[in-house]
This record gives sequence, C-alpha cells and structure tokens, in this order.
Amino acid sequence: MQALAQTIRRELPFLRRYARALCGEQATGDLAVRGCLERLLAEQGLTETSDVRVALFRMLHEVWKAESPAKPNEDLEQRVVAAGVARLPPLKRQALLLTVLEGFAAADVARILDAGGESAVRDLVQEAKADLRRQEATRILIIEDEPVIALDLASTVEQSGHKVVGIASTHREAVALAAAQSPGLVLADIQLADDSSGIDAAAEILAAHPIPVIFITAFPERLLTGDRPEPAFLIRKPFDAEMLSVAISQALVTRGSGGRGVD
Repeated sequence: MQALAQTIRRELPFLRRYARALCGEQATGDLAVRGCLERLLAEQGLTETSDVRVALFRMLHEVWKAESPAKPNEDLEQRVVAAGVARLPPLKRQALLLTVLEGFAAADVARILDAGGESAVRDLVQEAKADLRRQEATRILIIEDEPVIALDLASTVEQSGHKVVGIASTHREAVALAAAQSPGLVLADIQLADDSSGIDAAAEILAAHPIPVIFITAFPERLLTGDRPEPAFLIRKPFDAEMLSVAISQALVTRGSGGRGVD
C-alpha cells in the first residue's frame, strides 16, 4: 500500500492541473480532486495492480457526474463543485485536454470518459481541434527571460493565429507592456531575468486587467500542491506547439471573454 500511496502522490499535481484547466480556476478544480480522493478511500477503488493514473482521472469525472445542481441547504464545497460542473467543457474538449495536455492514449481516454472506444475518442479530438482553429484570435503578452524560448513562444502563438503584443523579461517590463497593450492573455515564465517573479508580475497585471494567464515552467509540481493560491493554467517546459495552442484555447474558453480581437 505504501507504493500505491506514493504513486497517487506523484500523480496528484497533474490531476489538479487537469481539473483546474477544465474549470478555469483553482478552487473548484482542487475541490473536485479532493472529492475524487475521498471517494477512492471510501470505495477502496484502487489496488497495487490498478492503472492508478487512469483510475484517478476516471474517478474525477465520476465525481463531477454525481454532483447535482446546487440547493440552498448544500454546504459551500458542494455548491462550488456543482458550479464547476455547469462550466465543464463539452466531451470533445475534455478528450482534447486528456490527450494533448495530459498525454493519455485514446484507449485510456475512452476509459476515463466512458466515451465508447478509441475511434470515438479520436473523432472527439478531431472535432475539438477543428473548433480550436475557428476560435477568435487574441492579443498575447509573453513574459520570458530566455530569448530562444521567448522566440519559440512567439512563433507558436502567431502560427496559432494569435498576435504577440510584446515580450518582457522582467516584472517591470511586463507590467508596463500590459498597461500599454491591453493583451487578452498572458504567457508567463516563473523566474525572470532580474530575479523577479513572473507570478508577481502576473498578479499585478491581473489586478488591472482580469485576463487569463498561463504559466510555463520546468517544475509544474511546485505550483500544483493545492496548499496555497496557485495558477489555474500551467504547462511544462519543454512544451510543444500543440500543447501550447490547446492551453491557450482552453484558457480563453473558460474565462469566457475570448480576449481582445487582433488589430
């Protein structure tokens, strides 16, 4: 059982990342993950021979499906999770996130979503990718102190149809560019050139502009503990173009604004 517990602890940060990405914010996603763990403990739904990662993600979806609409006598946690259910994206977008962001094979996604088999999942993913290509473009600010990575991000953003309105390498530059350019979304590294924090820069930007922020880091586990305020959208370095495009699309969809149009 000790080995099983260690495996669950290793997978929890990524379960939180997926739940937050689906809901668009930390609180609801983390509550759903906690409900998932409580149900697994109550039902003793895992064994040493289980495919732990698939089982965790499947149970997360079962927790969401089991939630009923909020009623006046429900406690706060139930209401928060129920609100998250109402905001969950359609099945095709869930399948896209599971395959591209979390790296599941189609067969595993079919098990997680109870989606009817590999072929059905592939169809869902293709539909989601078609939707992504039709999504309205937005203006994106990049906060990254490594020039090569910044250029890679900019190239990927523009190939996805969006517009880069600036690249900042420090907290001060990021805040000034955001004020001048009014971006619709921010891509931010964690550690910046002058030892300032990308998280602090994003927080200051968000205080004036309520827009989605995606953090990009080599160590996502450090920002997926559930113990403090943490990002809703997070991808790992090194990233690929499809992963970044899907993360941008989901961040825009869950925040509901779609960002500013491209000039």
